[in-house]
Amino acid sequence: MPVTKLFNMKLLLSIFLINTIVYSAGAQDFDKNLSTAKTSYTAGNLEDARFAMEQMLINLDEAIGKEILKMLPVQMGSLKTNPKDDNVSGSSAGFTAGLYVHRTYGLMPNVTTIEIINNSPMINSISMILNSPIMGGMLRDENQKTLKVQGYKSLLTKKTDSDTGKIGYELQIPMNNTLVTINSDETTETQITGFANTIPLSKIAQVSQ
Repeated sequence: MPVTKLFNMKLLLSIFLINTIVYSAGAQDFDKNLSTAKTSYTAGNLEDARFAMEQMLINLDEAIGKEILKMLPVQMGSLKTNPKDDNVSGSSAGFTAGLYVHRTYGLMPNVTTIEIINNSPMINSISMILNSPIMGGMLRDENQKTLKVQGYKSLLTKKTDSDTGKIGYELQIPMNNTLVTINSDETTETQITGFANTIPLSKIAQVSQ
C-alpha cells in the first residue's frame, strides 16, 4: 500500500475514533498534533508526521481511558473508590502497552485494585493457560483455577500473605488484546468474582479495541 494512502487512512481513523469519544481534557493536544501531522506530511517531513501521529494515538488512549473510568463502579460491595488514585495513560508505539487504567477501592489492609491494559505482555501466557489443555496444565499451579466471568474465560489466583496468613485473590480477564486484572486483599473467591461482575466488561472490551 502506498505511503500516502496508508498515512491518510491512519489519519482518518484517528480523527474518527477521537470524535466518537466525548471528553474535554486532551482535546487541545490532539488538535495540535493533528495540525502538526498535516503540515509535516505536506512538507514531506515523514519523520515528524509519524511522531505527531503517535502522539495523537497517545491522546486517543488517554481519552479512552477516561471514558473507561466513567464506566467503572464507584463502589464495590462496601469498598468505595479512591478518586485520587485514579490513573490513566497512553503510550507510543515504541512501548508494549497503549492504554492503561488504574483504580483502587477501600483502605489498607482491605484494598481492591483494578488495572486495564491493552497489548499487555501477559495476555499470551494467560490465554495459553486458559485455552491450551496441555500447556495450560503445565503452566498452571495449585493456587490457580479457570472460571468464566460474564462469558469471558478468566484465571483466578489465590494468594496467601506469608506474614499474616490472610488470603487474597487476583483475577485476570483477557478480552482480545485487553487485559482486566482485579487484585483484592483479604477477600474470598465469591467476593472477588462478585466485584468482577459489577464491571461492564463487554463495553470496556468494545471501547478499548
